[in-house]
Amino acid sequence: MKITRLLQFIFAFTILFAVSCSSDDEITQEIYYGNGFLLTNEGNFGKPNADVTFVSSDLSLKQDNLFSSNNGGSNLGDVLQTIVFNGENAYLVLNNTNKIQIVNRYNFKSTGEITNQINQPRYMAFANNNIYVTNDKYGGEKYVSIYKAADLSFVKKISFSSTDAAERVVAAGNNIFVQNASYGYGNKITYINTSTNDVQATINLPNGNINKIISDNQNVYAIAAGTSDSYIYQISASGSITKTITLTGVSSATNLEIEKGKFYFTSGNNVYTMDMNATAAPTSPLFTVANSVDQYSNLYGFNVVDGKIFTSDANGFTQDSKISVYNISGSLIKTFTAGKATNGFYKN
Repeated sequence: MKITRLLQFIFAFTILFAVSCSSDDEITQEIYYGNGFLLTNEGNFGKPNADVTFVSSDLSLKQDNLFSSNNGGSNLGDVLQTIVFNGENAYLVLNNTNKIQIVNRYNFKSTGEITNQINQPRYMAFANNNIYVTNDKYGGEKYVSIYKAADLSFVKKISFSSTDAAERVVAAGNNIFVQNASYGYGNKITYINTSTNDVQATINLPNGNINKIISDNQNVYAIAAGTSDSYIYQISASGSITKTITLTGVSSATNLEIEKGKFYFTSGNNVYTMDMNATAAPTSPLFTVANSVDQYSNLYGFNVVDGKIFTSDANGFTQDSKISVYNISGSLIKTFTAGKATNGFYKN
């Protein structure tokens, strides 16, 4: 277990005391992981070394291996894809372990898991009291598995064709949108009506291959890349394309995020930002991430959270990731290391 500045943890974090009725007045202490950021470390494929790192909101305190530290040294699993929150629970999607591990988001103790009808899970979302998980087995079945949020019981499966990926999934207007594209191939989004849990419509974007979809303020946003230009699409909760922004001269745009009325996205090692009401691409990047050991790990994880821009360098997938944090003006404010292949950053 890696502990950074342990003594400061004890004084800086909220400590929950549980006092027993025994004669020696035994005291149990638990560290509180709210008011900070959680980093998903996917680990190395085929090895159960995925885990989560906590960083305080001011970036001064860090703890690695949250799951192992709070669950008797147990391994979390193989390839942590993402974290999704619902109430006090955090749902950890473990791709190569074929499991959704559920923990209390504030103390990281295990509270349950989902394994039924899970096969190479990718992402998940909540809508209309249900859980929606995309499953995309390489060379195998592609589908969304649906569960009741209250008791985790299996509801049904929505299958896709063998040529359609089951990648990111988001909720908007209490309905579900599934990205049927992965690794820069595909232009389709499936719209699922959560009242019936049936496919309502298929949305085909006119230009570019979808790299990522997100939801914000009851809309879905997709970033897609063409040969030399890229595109940002706004899609209403009813499934209509309501706005298209052409990112002229920006190739292979991905990692779309929204923070305080601005789009953030990347192209190669360049990080861009623009107002959401803008109609043209920015003429220059906000900043450029420095080159690393190989072209595939320079800018591996990316997010904009709480006024901070987080990036990770997977460091060749052989060593701990290098994390760089910038302010919204693009100035570097902090660097540190996390676990293997850090792929995401989340406010807790």
